[in-house]
Amino acid sequence: METTCSRCHQAVQPDTCYCPVCGMPQLVYSSEAVLESDQPARWNDAVRDAGSIAWRPALRTALMLGVPAGVLCSFLGLPGLLLMIITGAWVVTLYMRSQRPAWITIGAGARIGLVTGLLAGWLALASSGGQLFTQRYFLHQSSEIDKQWKDLVDLNMQTTQQISAWIGPADPAQVQTMRAQTQNWMLSPEGQAGMMTASFCWVSFLLVLFSAAGGALGARFQARSRRPKI
Repeated sequence: METTCSRCHQAVQPDTCYCPVCGMPQLVYSSEAVLESDQPARWNDAVRDAGSIAWRPALRTALMLGVPAGVLCSFLGLPGLLLMIITGAWVVTLYMRSQRPAWITIGAGARIGLVTGLLAGWLALASSGGQLFTQRYFLHQSSEIDKQWKDLVDLNMQTTQQISAWIGPADPAQVQTMRAQTQNWMLSPEGQAGMMTASFCWVSFLLVLFSAAGGALGARFQARSRRPKI
């Protein structure tokens, strides 16, 4: 479509930069230039939105995978840490497939994995405590549990004694008294309950940590294949 010169009002072709009659410079409009200038804006919007999370579908996916993972971890123990890495990455992968974002940041993936780990860690803690309570009071396995605990305490005392001997000389009487007091406390019902609770809490914390790491890894690997290209 032809335009007119603002000075002499003569017809000027759209792709002409100057008026052919008076030489007045003309403004040239290019739709391709506008499209190219819009691309960085759209890319910046994608980067800005990549840190946001749609929590409702994310929580559904976390519940779907975190609940069975937490129950399994109560039986697996420390090998369950590997399971939580896989679970965190899997939750992020399923979330991205359902929501279809271009990509999400590593921090967003870590937050999704953190929520998954909190669910799984709480269930693992509750399940482990329930198993111990059932074995002791319903299955009447108190003697076996106490024997296993005593063997573990004795092994710990032997290890502590070897470390003390390696560190250097000390008052033998004082060391023996402290060792006896520590052993008696650990073998007491309060000490046994406290140590087991602390160990369960520590394992649950590790489950949360490894799940968050798995979520971050899942976001990192998914970003390689789904990040938009300019």
